[in-house]
Amino acid sequence: MNTITRLVVYLVISLTFATVHGQNKELDSIRKEKVDHKISLLEEDKAEIEEQEKGILKLKITKINKRLDNKEITAEEAENLKKEAAKVAALNIENRRAIIDQRIDLLKRNGYDAYQYRKYDSGDDGFVFRIGGGEDTNESFIYFGEKSKDKPRKYDRRTTEDIVFAFGLNNALIDGQDIDDSPYKVWGSGFMELGYAWKTRIFDNTNFWRIKYGFSFQWNKFDIKDNNYLVNTDGEISLQEFPSDISKAKFRTTNLVFPVHLEFGPSKKIEKKDYFRYSTYNKLKVGLGGYAGLNIGSMQKLKYKEDGNRIKDKQRGGFEVNEFVYGVSGYVALGDIALYVKYDLNPLFKDQVIDQNNISVGVRFDMD
Repeated sequence: MNTITRLVVYLVISLTFATVHGQNKELDSIRKEKVDHKISLLEEDKAEIEEQEKGILKLKITKINKRLDNKEITAEEAENLKKEAAKVAALNIENRRAIIDQRIDLLKRNGYDAYQYRKYDSGDDGFVFRIGGGEDTNESFIYFGEKSKDKPRKYDRRTTEDIVFAFGLNNALIDGQDIDDSPYKVWGSGFMELGYAWKTRIFDNTNFWRIKYGFSFQWNKFDIKDNNYLVNTDGEISLQEFPSDISKAKFRTTNLVFPVHLEFGPSKKIEKKDYFRYSTYNKLKVGLGGYAGLNIGSMQKLKYKEDGNRIKDKQRGGFEVNEFVYGVSGYVALGDIALYVKYDLNPLFKDQVIDQNNISVGVRFDMD
């Protein structure tokens, strides 16, 4: 089995495993965890109700006694006011507990499909707890906070955002060489990408075409073969044999890039009374585009022995890496998991004996 075939098999297995065992199981687990957490909070609130109402009753009785001392009311009136305050406190305890019991019953019965429950408060500055949204609406799944900050649902949410995470294999395409002849190990070289992206629907009445854009940090690592390491000779970068046996020689670049992709694929339109959404949950998505940005760091890490001592040498900078980074990239996704490829159009080094361009193939997750 040649290297390319092994690479394809590895990626297919990774993608299949992540899809079957990760997506649905993790989503269900998150939903259940959030609902269970809210039920736990409500149980805690219920346990505190009696203490809260007793505290309020104590304050009321203190004020009544003060009015009695100031001869604003008679002893009989004071006693009646205290009895009325105690009656109100008892009813409040009973009603507030019943309200929380109903909320718990609703959560247990409806789970994450229940939309909105409000926490007990007598004024307008209380708290709101909302469960809703998720994959069908592209809304945040859960909100708990001040009522005034819970923004109403927009009728048409044209732009959404998500976190982008990708990882996989990394190498270099070199003029006149096959990938099998690369000076970098296939399985030891890898990449990772972490970023934030926005996605905007292009047309008013269809979600088939979207623009996806944002920023990402990319880490590209090369595991150098054959006891070689990178050497800068008067600004010219080349691979040379290390003077002694070397156990590890790795080179890494760090880039800040700004990707833009034209994404297309089917979606499901969900129409409600006061809003509508396009959902791409479990839909096929294709993204084609590119990126441009800056190299913000480079490092070579060497491990070897010298006079019987283990040496770890980290060399930062000085490798004449191209400061401006640009390339093409694309992905094919089912739901939030994609097969992802990116290729730097700029040579890795400013001045190198043979031009080499970074290429990465892996799995990409867009977690909205």
